[in-house]
Amino acid sequence: MAIDVAATVAKVVANMEKVIIGKRPQLALAMAAYLCEGHILLEDVPGVAKTMFARALARSVGCTFKRLQCTPDLLPSDVTGVSIFNQKTTEFEFRPGPVFAQTLLTDEINRATPRTQAALLEAMGERRVSVDGQTYVLKPPFLVIATQNPVDQEGTFPLPEAQLDRFLVKLSLGYPSYEEESQMLTRLQRGHPIDDLQPVVSAADVIACQDAVREVHVDEKVKRYVLDIVHGSREHEDIVLGGSPRASIAMFRCSQALAALQGRDFVIPDDVKRMAQPVLNHRVILKPESRLRKKTPSVVVKEIVDDARVPIVERAYAANKEYFA
Repeated sequence: MAIDVAATVAKVVANMEKVIIGKRPQLALAMAAYLCEGHILLEDVPGVAKTMFARALARSVGCTFKRLQCTPDLLPSDVTGVSIFNQKTTEFEFRPGPVFAQTLLTDEINRATPRTQAALLEAMGERRVSVDGQTYVLKPPFLVIATQNPVDQEGTFPLPEAQLDRFLVKLSLGYPSYEEESQMLTRLQRGHPIDDLQPVVSAADVIACQDAVREVHVDEKVKRYVLDIVHGSREHEDIVLGGSPRASIAMFRCSQALAALQGRDFVIPDDVKRMAQPVLNHRVILKPESRLRKKTPSVVVKEIVDDARVPIVERAYAANKEYFA
């Protein structure tokens, strides 16, 4: 029996909204990334619930959760684990690190040294870890949610482009509105709602949804639309380095997931448009002179999407705008 992806995602989002108020579009984009087995980079100022976001997602899907607080003295073995000599058995035993959790929150990832950041690369890209010549497969569904603070740069190590490219999407939660913050204060008066949050779907349900997303139909015209946008990023006058083939794959997969969570079994151009910013913003590198003219990746990506010719897909559709109204 095929799983209802839209209904499953709706349950998870509704459960997370008991903790995260007024951020439904970001929750939907995060779930889209999760369903295409990608990883999420949350870049925002302190105190806007980045950590709560990760905890709420892990609790809602019944997955194991670990938090890794990144600091300059964090070692790669603190991430992957270490082999310890057992005097009773006179053998080395492997003690797995936090990366073996199904959902790993790496808080302030840009505070870790490049050597420690690199320890995550294999796990994020291949879902396995090699320690002392042994390879360990990570338990699915595996998700890394990394956070970083854009305003505090002292004692930080900016993520290299190769590491940024490993994140499927980059999201920002932003400040809540006046009414939303008032509602938040009311909820927190007698305790934090995260303490009472219960799973609403299982890890098996998430894996079934990930398999279902791969079957979402993508018309040849829509596929070319994805390529037009990514190739446009490589040819834009303000960009020195555009989206890689991994960016094309990310746009393709995220569009499939976005269609599925809105109840469709086919992708429309609006899905591609919606995913262009979170997929491409952290992958394009602007020229120095463009940055001096106050250009931002968000503005440039919007220009690229606006310039790309939107295909007309013959198949009729009724897009569900619930998440992005």
